Formats: sequence, structure tokens, C-alpha cells
Amino acid sequence: MTVLVTGSRGRVGSTLLGLLHSAGIKARAASKDPTDLSPPGGIDTVRCDLADPADFEAALDGVDSVFLYAEPSHIDAFVAQARAAGVQHVVLLSSSSVLAPDAAENPIAASHLAVERALAAAADDGAFEATHLQPGAFASNALQWSWAIRSARAVELPYPGSHGDPIHEKDVAEAAFAVLTAPRLRGSSYLLTGPESLDFTEQLAILAEVTGRATSCAAVTPEQWKASVAASIPESFADALLSYWASHDDRPVPLTRTVEELTGHPARTFAAWATDHADAFRP
Repeated sequence: MTVLVTGSRGRVGSTLLGLLHSAGIKARAASKDPTDLSPPGGIDTVRCDLADPADFEAALDGVDSVFLYAEPSHIDAFVAQARAAGVQHVVLLSSSSVLAPDAAENPIAASHLAVERALAAAADDGAFEATHLQPGAFASNALQWSWAIRSARAVELPYPGSHGDPIHEKDVAEAAFAVLTAPRLRGSSYLLTGPESLDFTEQLAILAEVTGRATSCAAVTPEQWKASVAASIPESFADALLSYWASHDDRPVPLTRTVEELTGHPARTFAAWATDHADAFRP
């Protein structure tokens, strides 16, 4: 079996490559800039920009399975080339946001939903099997606070009491490894969460305890927060985030045990993630 891992520069993709390599499974690391990749020894690299269909034929040649990031711009071309190459299984890194009633209108969810639907249609046609991983909030989202914490500044949040289900990227990668290597797990959608529903203030408190860095939170208005991120987050995405945070303000989110069911161990806590990334929050 040969597995193409798209987005190999990402935290999930790079971790998955290590798992495949350790298991002796042939993998191919893909990125739009493969020269910037440092995969384990013996793993080939290939250019695969999911926004450039010209890359698809070479990237998919000889591939049996694909770990795919959700880029909708040329998903039909990707599906067609995967079919032509004889790909048997595609595992999509989707998002739990696709389960929301307004997913098609939500700019964050819509891109994942479009890819899910394209893969599902191909699977229905017998092109290949498709499996969707739907994680909630990545614990790594907390890295956006690292500059403020390193600088002993308050983290500015519009909804400090908004809950999330932070999941460790290692758990997502291990879930992907499980569905890639166990045929009985193929063809389903899996909602992945961390083991705890934590609001932002609780996450900051855990970071403070683990890193030894004092943390504080400053409540700002949604308008102030939007203005502060305008250079890096499109307005429609910022509005979607604000809407999500408002809907979960002081409201714990439901959790699943899917990580444990797929991997055989409980999902890692946010404290475990903070320990793994503590240096990012220290001067």
C-alpha cells in the first residue's frame, strides 16, 4: 500500500507520516512546496498544490490511499484523477462544522462540506471508498495566544467563556492512521473531540500552570476583535467565528469517545497538549 499524505507540512500530516513510516507502510509526502518538507528517511516527496490540478496526475500515480485536506477549488478534478489512478480509499480531514444546520452558508464549514459531498458522490459511484474525519476545535488554535503570553500581555477575547473541545493533533493523526490501515473502519464519518469541554479562560489557566507563565484575559467587544484580526482573517470568516463563540458562550459542548474507539486510548487532554508545546509560550 502507498499512502499520499497531502498537507505534509501541517501538524496532522507530518505526524501521520511518522506513524506510517514506523509501521513500515510506504508513504508519499505532498505539499505545494516539497522542498520545505523533512519527512522521515525513505519517504518520497512530491508537489501537490490542491489548488493546482496540474499536480494531481504525478502526485496520485501508483497511490492506493490518500489523506486529503479539504480544498474545494478543484475537488472534481482531484476526484477524477484519483479514479483514473486507481485510488481505493480517500480519508478527508474535514470539520465538525459540517454538522451545523447552516453549514452550507457558513464560510468555514462550506469548504469542508463541498469536499465531503464530492467524495461521497464518487464513493456512491464506486470510484473509491471515502472516510471523513470531523474534528472539532484543534488544541493548536491556542498557539494564536503565544505572542501575548510570551510578552506578558493579556489575551484579548470577545467571548472568554465560550467552550470548545480542544483535540490534540496527535489524536487526529492516530485516528487517520487507524482508518487508513483497518479496512473495517472505511466508509464512515467520525466526529472527533478532545476529552474535555473547556472555555477559553480554563484553557489559559491550564497553559499558565503547565508553562509557568502568568496568563490573563481581557474581554473585548466583537467589533474590537474583528478590527484586531482584519489583516489576517477575512471578514466573513471572522463573523463565522464570532457566531460560533457566541452560541457556545457559557455552554459546554458535547463530547465523543471516537478517538478512543479508533485508537484504543483516551483522547489526550489539553494539559497534555500544553506540555508538548510549552516552549511556544515561553520567551
